[in-house]
Amino acid sequence: MSRLITRRRFIAGASAASLLTGCDAHPIKGFLGAMKGWNEKFEGFMFSPGRLAPEEPAADTTPDSAFPAYFIADTMPTVPANWTLSVGGLVERELVLTLEQLQKMPRTDLRVRHHCVEGWSAVASWHGVRISEIAKAAGLKPGVKYVEFNSFDEDYFSSWDLGSAMHPQTILAYGMNGHPLGANHGAPLRVYSAVKLGYKMCKYLTEVNFLPTKTGGYWEDQGYDWFGGV
Repeated sequence: MSRLITRRRFIAGASAASLLTGCDAHPIKGFLGAMKGWNEKFEGFMFSPGRLAPEEPAADTTPDSAFPAYFIADTMPTVPANWTLSVGGLVERELVLTLEQLQKMPRTDLRVRHHCVEGWSAVASWHGVRISEIAKAAGLKPGVKYVEFNSFDEDYFSSWDLGSAMHPQTILAYGMNGHPLGANHGAPLRVYSAVKLGYKMCKYLTEVNFLPTKTGGYWEDQGYDWFGGV
C-alpha cells in the first residue's frame, strides 16, 4: 500500500521543511514578502527552457508502494462520472478532452527524480502528453503568460509561468511505471514535471486555463513559493 500523506501530515512536514526552504505556512508581508517576491523573480530569471533534468536509471525506480501519495480531501478523491479535461482561457479553441483523446495525442515518457518540499525525493516513470501539445491544439492567443491547473481534489489548484508549463519535461500524465495512473497518484490525469516541486503538480486534474495574469494556488496562497522550481 502506498504511503498516504494527509493534509495534516503534509502541513506538519512542510512546515518543518519551510525552515530550510524559506517557505512560510502563512502569508508573508513586509520585508520577508519583498524577499519572497525577489526570490521568485530570481528563480524565473535562472529558469532555462532548454535545460533537461537527467533521466534516472531504471534500477533507481522507487517501488509504487514506497512512492508517497498525497491529496487534500479527507478521503481519496474518486473520478467523477464522465470525467473530461477542459482547456480554456486565452485560446483560439476551447477544448473538452476525454482520456481516450488525450491518449491518442503524441506521447512523452519520463523517468526523472521527484522532489518534495518536505525534503524527500523518489523516482518513477511517467507517461502522458506534453502541455505544449495541449497548447498547440487549443491555439494560444497573444498575451498568455501563465497557466492555471484545477482539480477535483476539493479546492486544490496551482498556477505556473508559461515557460515552465511549456518545458519539454512537463506533461499531463495518465500513466506511471508502465501502468495507468492510480487513484492514489492523481488518476485519471495529473501534472508532472521535472522542473517543479511536488506541490506544484496538480493531481486529479479537471481544467487547464491559459491566462494573461498570474493567479495563486492552494499552498501558494498560504505563503509557499509561487515559482516552486527545482
